[in-house]
Amino acid sequence: MSKIVSIFLLYFSVVTFVACNNQEKASAEQNTPSKNNAATPVKVVKNILVFGNSLTAGYGLEPSESYPAQLQNRLDSLKLPYKIVNAGVSGETTSGGNSRLDWVLKNPVDIFILELGGNDGLRGIPATETRKNLQAMIDKVKAKYPEAKIILAGMQVPPSMGKKYADEFRVIYPELAEKNNVELIPFLLENVGGEVKLNQKDGIHPNAIGAKIVAENVWKVLEGLLVKEV
Repeated sequence: MSKIVSIFLLYFSVVTFVACNNQEKASAEQNTPSKNNAATPVKVVKNILVFGNSLTAGYGLEPSESYPAQLQNRLDSLKLPYKIVNAGVSGETTSGGNSRLDWVLKNPVDIFILELGGNDGLRGIPATETRKNLQAMIDKVKAKYPEAKIILAGMQVPPSMGKKYADEFRVIYPELAEKNNVELIPFLLENVGGEVKLNQKDGIHPNAIGAKIVAENVWKVLEGLLVKEV
């Protein structure tokens, strides 16, 4: 009988020892960081604010056809951590844009694309007024986000507005870009403006094909400002 008890006690001791070892091992594994569970670095997504009128809003187009949407598609295809914020409002003038800019700048801005002035030109607003408003908007962005990169989208008015006015208007953008040391898209609608087959029936707003060309015009300047790894 004592022999059986001794065997039982020996068996119980072995089982208890193994169980304790397994429990300690499991506890150690739980407390040891797993390589698979290691925290993955989160990429910081930067904001590209496109501030403009109906050209930016994508008037007459599907949302996916607007040039800001096409820029976002290209950024995504290149796996660049940038988010396009489309702040285009149809009919916006530089005066209206200057009035609403403070509200839009409540969210962080890393790259600011200023596309305004076209409606000023079509309405014959004095070039001096357009220049003043564009300068005010550039000043606001620089004051709120000193590190933000700024792109000024150049615009032109049709010859029907008169040569004197057209000439005064055309030089606003390159002169402001040089004065403020910001990037310039010489003419946003380059190779699109005046091309019947690339515009909608109103002859002012690009169609889907024209918008692709506009996106390319912007990309040529924007690409150089992008940080490949953010």
